[in-house]
Amino acid sequence: MDEDILIGTPRKESHYKSVLELMREEGKGHQKMGIGVSWAYYDDPKRLAFLFARYKFAAKMIAGKNSVLEVGCGDGFATRILRQAVNKVTGIDVDDELIEDAISKKSEKWPVNFYLHDMLRQGPMKQKYDACVCLDVLEHIPISGYQLFLDNIRNSLLENAVAIIGCPSIESQKWASIQSKKGHISCMTQDEFKTQLEKHFRNVFLFSMNDEIVHTGFSKMSHYNIGLCVG
Repeated sequence: MDEDILIGTPRKESHYKSVLELMREEGKGHQKMGIGVSWAYYDDPKRLAFLFARYKFAAKMIAGKNSVLEVGCGDGFATRILRQAVNKVTGIDVDDELIEDAISKKSEKWPVNFYLHDMLRQGPMKQKYDACVCLDVLEHIPISGYQLFLDNIRNSLLENAVAIIGCPSIESQKWASIQSKKGHISCMTQDEFKTQLEKHFRNVFLFSMNDEIVHTGFSKMSHYNIGLCVG
């Protein structure tokens, strides 16, 4: 029997050698998670699968765009997925601690600009973008503030831009965690969600999500609603 395969004998995966050497280079090391996502990984690790699925879908929809605005980027951990698909990404959030955390983990390989900005209170961005991604933000805003918030997003976009906006459904809140329920003050049915978006965008295409799966099934069984807004 080959001694190298004996149980307890140390082995090295030679095909990983170059990868390990790269990550040991100065300035790379272990890639750090954002502080918000670290809590999710600590509290309920499977939520990262849902997070990545949402961002992967959004990235596919905006692939090839030049400049993209992410409203509510949090700690910026998932923003890198958007950056893979486009030329430039600007991430904004209202929480200074999360933005500071995002800036502290900026990557030369996947450059993103992060800024503290409140879309509801400070108005639209001065620059106009080809696309906007806004996931898990609307449910934290009172419905009375939707018109101003969505107007400011629309006014941050070029005429032919696309917006990807996602929000948990009201039906999902029956199973939401106590932590989520504290911040989720305005979840809606999918029809109500579409009605709000259609006040600001000419065309709105609705998708549902259950866990990692994006689909167009029965809306009342949708855990998470995504609007693809055009025009």
